[in-house]
Parts: sequence; structure tokens; C-alpha cells
Amino acid sequence: MWTALTRFREPMTLAGVFTLAAVSLGLRFLPAEVLPAAAAALAAYALGFLLFALAPDTWEWPRRIALVAMACLALLLAWLTPRVGTAQVLLVVWVACAVNVLSPRGVVGAALVLNVAFYLLMVHHRFGAPLTMTLINIGFQALAGLCVYYARRAEDSRDQLALVNADLLATRALLADSARDAERLRVARELHDVAGHKLTAMKLNLRALASDPVFAARDEVRIAQQLSTELLDDIRSVVQALRDARGLDLQTAIRALAAPLPRPALRLAIADGVKVDDPAVAESLLRIVQECLTNAARHANADTLTVSLKNEDTGMHLHIEDDGRLKGRIHEGNGLSGIRERVAALGGEMQLGSSASGGLRLDVRLPA
Repeated sequence: MWTALTRFREPMTLAGVFTLAAVSLGLRFLPAEVLPAAAAALAAYALGFLLFALAPDTWEWPRRIALVAMACLALLLAWLTPRVGTAQVLLVVWVACAVNVLSPRGVVGAALVLNVAFYLLMVHHRFGAPLTMTLINIGFQALAGLCVYYARRAEDSRDQLALVNADLLATRALLADSARDAERLRVARELHDVAGHKLTAMKLNLRALASDPVFAARDEVRIAQQLSTELLDDIRSVVQALRDARGLDLQTAIRALAAPLPRPALRLAIADGVKVDDPAVAESLLRIVQECLTNAARHANADTLTVSLKNEDTGMHLHIEDDGRLKGRIHEGNGLSGIRERVAALGGEMQLGSSASGGLRLDVRLPA
């Protein structure tokens, strides 16, 4: 319901509704004997337009059927109202709609067939200068079709740019975490190798002093021994903490991937004990979630994608599912095949299935 309301507020849909409302005003000039049939045809055309405009993209065949019905109704109105000009406007609207679902060649071919039919109808009704009228119609149709075509290309380019930017942000987050981990590891090694070595040497020297009868009774030597021991223990604790703090921030990277997508919403749950140190594993997990986000938006028309990552006895478990509805059986295209190859390269296994709503469910298990 919310998706339909969102589509209704789009500029192209509002422009089409306004155009149909304006066209309906011209019906008052029709003779009384054809007015009911013309009004019914225009109302049916309007219903077909609303179905086409408001239906989700996954309703491919219903939208195509609505498009065919709209073309037939436009020609019917050309038959009923040859001198009002209703059909010409409806054909312009039809071409603007057809650009959304047909290839450029398909739109050109279908438009030529419709205009030839329109021309023959005008000749049948003995309309003055039917060829001139048809050519003018083709000009307006071409203008409308080109405007919609380039608007869609600009929108697709914008969406693609947003996805690439999100990909770069996610990759940058992983690289930054990897660099921080490398720096923490370097500092830990330096503390262990340099400071730890020198403190150990100092402890040995203090022990040698403590064994000398001249210095054995001095409190300063005893306190220095105690402080050196405590300081060495503290450095070892810091080194261990620096090593234990390693781990890439997958949560930030995954959320950066989902940020530019209006749909589906991401529901992410990463267990507290999960820690990924290997950048290759982190990148594979990131690409798996990215592919599932794309599939959920493009093929399943999902509203929510649920991602959970947790540790198990045998390793790491990534579970992903969406609340959409896939058409037909699950087919492993390039995206899913790429996921399977990534998982196999890491020595893991992947299982595909359907979610409760009929969307995609993916389980990936990686060894510890």
C-alpha cells in the first residue's frame, strides 16, 4: 500500500493523471449517442494507466497486459471520437508508459503499428489531412518517449552512482579498520620486543644487585625489583589487550552499503562474540550482503532484509533472508554463483532456500 502511494506521488504519474483528467473534459463535445461508450473507454484507459503506474516492477505481465489494453482503448477512442483529439493525447501517454517496460526498438515498432492504425482510422472517417495529423502525433510521441527514456537513464545512473559510492565507503571503512589493526599490532610488537626486553634485562640486573650483600638490605633495590616486575606485567597486559582488540568493524561497513537504498530496510544483528581479523573474510561477507541487498530490491520487491552473524561451535554462521516474494524457483545467476564461489574459496558451505514470505533465505557457514 505504501509503495503504491509513493508511486502515485511520482511526477510522471501525477502528470499522467492530470493529462487524463484534462482529456476527459473534451468528452462534453461528443454527440450523445457515442458519449457513454467513449466515457467507458476513457475510464478503462485510466484504470489501465493506474495499474501500470502503481503496480510494483515485479508485476511484469500484468503491466504489459495493461499496456496492450491501453493501446486498444486509445484506438477505440480514435474510432469513436475522430475529431475531438482524445486518442492522440492517449497515444502520447501510451508511448511514455511503454518506454518503462519495452526496449527502444520495441517502443518504436509498437508506436509505428499504432500510428498506422490511427492513420487508417482517420482515412476511414474522412478526416482532413490524416497524414499530417499522424506525423504531428509521432512528433509529440517521440518527444514524450525521449523525455521519459533519458529521465530513466539519469535516474538509473544516479542510483548506480549511489551504490558505487556506498561500496567505496564500505571498502574504505574496512581498509581503515585494517590499517588500525595493523598499527595496533605494530605497537604491540614494539612494546613486547623493545620495552619488554629492556625491562627483563633490568630485572636481571636488579636481581644481581639484590644478591650482593652490600645492596641486599637496601629498600631501594627491593622496591625497584617490585616496580620492574609490576611494569613488565602491565606491558604484557597492554600487549595482550592490543592483540585482542583486533577485528574489523563489519557493522559500519554493512550499514554503509545499505544506506543509499530506499528499499529494502536493513535489519542487522551481529553477535557480541563475533570478530573478523582477516580482511579477505570481511570483504567476502560484505560482498555477500551486498548481493543479497541487490537481489532483494531488484527481484523480490522486499521491504526488509534481515542479516545476522554469530559464532557457532564449528565456525561463523551468516544468515540472510528477505520478506519479498520471488517469482518461480530460485535460479542461481551470476550473483548467487559468485557468492557460492566466495564461500568455497574460504572453505565454507552455502545453503539456499525460501523465507516464510517466499523470499530468499541464505545460510553461509565459514570454518573457524
